[in-house]
Amino acid sequence: MERKLILGPLLRYAGETDASIWVETGDACEVEVRVDGDTHRSRTFHVYGHHYAIVCVEGLAAGGTYKYEVTLDGEKVWPEPDSRFPPSIIRTLDAKTPFKLAFGSCRAAGPPETTMLGKRDEEDIDALDALTARMLDEPLGYWPDTLLLMGDQIYADEVSPGTLEYIRAHRDTDEPPGEEVANFEEYTRLYWDSWRDPVIRWLLSTVPSAMIFDDHDVNDDWNTSEAWVEQMRAKPWWNKRITGGFMSYWIYQHIGNLSPEELGENELFQRIKEADDAGPLLRDFAYKADREPRSVRWSFYRDFGGTRLVVVDSRAGRVLKEGDRRMVDEKEWEWVRAHATGGFDHLLIGTSVPLILAPALHHLESWNEAICAGAWGKTVSRVGERLRQAVDLEQWPAFRESFDDFIELLRSVSAGEHGPAPNSITVLSGDVHHTYLAEINLPTPNSGSGVYQATCSPLRKSMSRVLRDLFRSAWTREGTFIPRLLARAAGVESAKASWSLAHGAPWFENHVALLTLDGPRNTLEIEKAVWKEDESPKTMTLRKIFTHNLSRRDQK
Repeated sequence: MERKLILGPLLRYAGETDASIWVETGDACEVEVRVDGDTHRSRTFHVYGHHYAIVCVEGLAAGGTYKYEVTLDGEKVWPEPDSRFPPSIIRTLDAKTPFKLAFGSCRAAGPPETTMLGKRDEEDIDALDALTARMLDEPLGYWPDTLLLMGDQIYADEVSPGTLEYIRAHRDTDEPPGEEVANFEEYTRLYWDSWRDPVIRWLLSTVPSAMIFDDHDVNDDWNTSEAWVEQMRAKPWWNKRITGGFMSYWIYQHIGNLSPEELGENELFQRIKEADDAGPLLRDFAYKADREPRSVRWSFYRDFGGTRLVVVDSRAGRVLKEGDRRMVDEKEWEWVRAHATGGFDHLLIGTSVPLILAPALHHLESWNEAICAGAWGKTVSRVGERLRQAVDLEQWPAFRESFDDFIELLRSVSAGEHGPAPNSITVLSGDVHHTYLAEINLPTPNSGSGVYQATCSPLRKSMSRVLRDLFRSAWTREGTFIPRLLARAAGVESAKASWSLAHGAPWFENHVALLTLDGPRNTLEIEKAVWKEDESPKTMTLRKIFTHNLSRRDQK
């Protein structure tokens, strides 16, 4: 019987001597990854009619480049016959060489086979398609070593065309939740739409990826407030939606964030591999993850030579009680503080929603949190809640206590209170559908680190012209005046840090950001997805629009 590879392979993890490769298959089988004459195996696990495996590859040499192939029950399925792409490879880390991290967020899936055909307007170019096209024209040394996807890998509330077709064929969309995703099966269709494009498939088979969710992976405004959660849990379809979201996230995104060693120690992963059908087990886990957020940790960290990356779950584990709102609970924040430390050349802290916003938005979010908590009375509180949900006032400044804790973490690490101060501390984020670099000025003078926030969004999800004008205004003194007055009138204290753009206005096209971490230097490049000029048929590429050194001043 012919074995079918449904999705993948995805090269999810690559360390100095090990790697992991994820696949979805059509049937139960043994998955083999053949690397440099050695074979690494894993049986698939089964979840409600779907079959998956993650194969751990060990015993590699640091700084090596290895071609690999995938077989199912001995039948070769990857690389595909007559593929126009180079062979998929595993590149292990070498702490002595520069490390390149590409990142971005917010990617709405489009039709496949677009990179080479030029079927979309420039504003609708998929930046990951453009990254792949550029890689195919470059030597291997220019490729990113890891891709960090910072949220909204899928859109459960604005589904892709293929998923919408499936939904319409299988249930009545006049009944809630209409044309949004309703359950685990429909989530699997979203991931298939998002990763089936041959261009994206090859990219993810060759560049290791780390991922964290944001609101649209589940629902717009997910966990914005206590009132929002109560509203959604009252809907009869919500439990299947939220459990399907967590189940699919665990399978398609989370387990690939773990190293082979962490996978081997993960009790849930071991139980799921042993179950005949792990669907009920994973469903119960997902329901508990929603109702008892402290029962699971989605945050993770990775070390890349002298660089530490800590990715914070800033969506699923929020504390939402008015008057005691936190982006993460105290236990989770202690974990963040324990891992986001000094002693590295560079510290990267990933959070899907920005810490640093345009000043007008920062004041507006803090003001809104204060009035929702009753600063101006119950009537205004209700109006504030409606405003909060209508315009997405839900980033770190809307959780002001957590914002202040984050600023204090940056201050203490940059001051050398948790080990030698890194040369750079960079907060990485997405979510807001525009791209910018903000330099953060902390309260302690003469700090030992360059401290920035780099926000890269979207990969493919353009913003309207009207919203672009509003966001530009939010960075100006005139646009900030009234929100600052509102925040002061509601009793909000000034932030214990200041910040400013490291360039002119923010950018609103589709972008990929690239960090090059080379010894003491950390260089950021922002690249815009564009069509190559004067080529027929049209092809995509990336054009560099901004470069900045993020290291401390004596390393510039």
